[in-house]
Amino acid sequence: MAQRILGDSEFSQLMKIHIAEIIEYLIGRGQFFSILTNIAHVTFEPPLPKEIRSHFKPITLFVIAEYTFESCHTDGEYLYFEAGFGQENIGSVVTLPLTSIVQIIIDETPIFINLALEQMQENKEESIKKSTNIFLSNPQNKDLIKH
Repeated sequence: MAQRILGDSEFSQLMKIHIAEIIEYLIGRGQFFSILTNIAHVTFEPPLPKEIRSHFKPITLFVIAEYTFESCHTDGEYLYFEAGFGQENIGSVVTLPLTSIVQIIIDETPIFINLALEQMQENKEESIKKSTNIFLSNPQNKDLIKH
């Protein structure tokens, strides 16, 4: 039953709307945050050198603070921000679909977990497993789970 709901396009749309609202709320409050993102759906303009891209994990953490925070905005479909990468601090505009955001985090505490199964992913069960494992890997999250 849960799989049917989590894979439903209407549920995915609700998650996307919620992600956009949370990000807009945080930006409006001047609150820095981080996002865990499915890197497969992220684009960089200009493209990053291969030696930098090769270090990204399938689920990558982006810290949205300082200049990156100031450049951060959403159009309800995508999140955009400028960031520097590598030792040379190579600048690039990062664009990612809101549905690729797995978690929104403040001060190492997840405030949002996207449980929708992305329409863009091939293996939906693997997506849930990865998101759950990322959530459970933080010892502070164990207190959030009711037994």
